[in-house]
Amino acid sequence: MEKVFVVKRAAAKLHATEAAIDAAMVQTAEMMAELVQTRKDLNLSATVAAGATAKVVAAMAALSEARTAMVDAHAEMDQVRLRLGVRTKMMGWEFKMEAAPVADDRLSEAS
Repeated sequence: MEKVFVVKRAAAKLHATEAAIDAAMVQTAEMMAELVQTRKDLNLSATVAAGATAKVVAAMAALSEARTAMVDAHAEMDQVRLRLGVRTKMMGWEFKMEAAPVADDRLSEAS
C-alpha cells in the first residue's frame, strides 16, 4: 500500500480522536453546569453533591490532560510524516468535521 494512504488513514484516526476528546470535554462542562443549575433550582446547599461535583472537575482535568497528550502526539506524528517524505496535507477542516462530528452543532455554526 502506498505510504501516503497509510499516513492519511492514521491522520483520520488522529483527527477523530481529537474530536472525541473535545466532544467529551464539552459534555463534561455541560454536566458541571447542569449540576450547579440543578442545585440552585432546588435551593440546595453548596455542600449537597459536593463530592460528585469534585469528581466531574477531576474528569475535566483528566480530559484536559488527554487533550494535551493528543496535541503532543499530533505534533510528533507530523514530524514522522515529514521524515517519511509525505509533504502534502491531504485533509482540511471540512474533512475533519465530516470524519468525526462533534456532538454539538456549535462548531459548524461558527464557520
